[in-house]
Amino acid sequence: MNLLRAPYAPLADSGHRGPFVVLEGVSGIGKSTLARLLAKRLDSTVIHTLADPHTAWSETANRELRPLPQLAFYLSGLLHVSDAVRQALAMGPVIADRYTSSVIACHTAVNGVGLDQVRRLIAPFRPYLVIPDATFYLVSSDPTLKQRMEAKTDVKQDDTDLFDVPGRLDRLRANFMAVAADDPTALLLPTDDHSPDDLADIIVKHLEDGRA
Repeated sequence: MNLLRAPYAPLADSGHRGPFVVLEGVSGIGKSTLARLLAKRLDSTVIHTLADPHTAWSETANRELRPLPQLAFYLSGLLHVSDAVRQALAMGPVIADRYTSSVIACHTAVNGVGLDQVRRLIAPFRPYLVIPDATFYLVSSDPTLKQRMEAKTDVKQDDTDLFDVPGRLDRLRANFMAVAADDPTALLLPTDDHSPDDLADIIVKHLEDGRA
């Protein structure tokens, strides 16, 4: 059954002045800092998944909802973000701090469900989602991640759970790698021994080479 007939079809594209770039990876790895740098370099819009109004509800959803309604909450946020991305692309490039891969990888790690099960639940809504031009999966060693986490000024529950919940970090990393392996837009980006400016240089060069 096609779930995306009007009025559920995505908004009509009003011109794609992209690229649409996604940054993925575990909490504290440097996605937000890198997104801000890329926004300046590319004169782009930065969008976080989850965006308002979902951001204000996320703690309640994580605390009070069982796994299936919790996934529905994050899926609704993802669909909402895709609308925002589609509108912003009409004006220029877009950088997304998290997107579909985070919804899948994080939900499965937290709730102990299988990646394939979550993929099947999301699959009917895939046609609604804007496809990124490139998705950069940021990876780092434990010492580098801990160092960056210590420098964060907005530490949240998700950040502290990485090290406080046994196995959480390992499950998240494995999930992101599994999702990346199935993502045709994926590019792995090691971050150890690279400053945020270095990483921004790598991404901008990749995008420029793609246009050449």
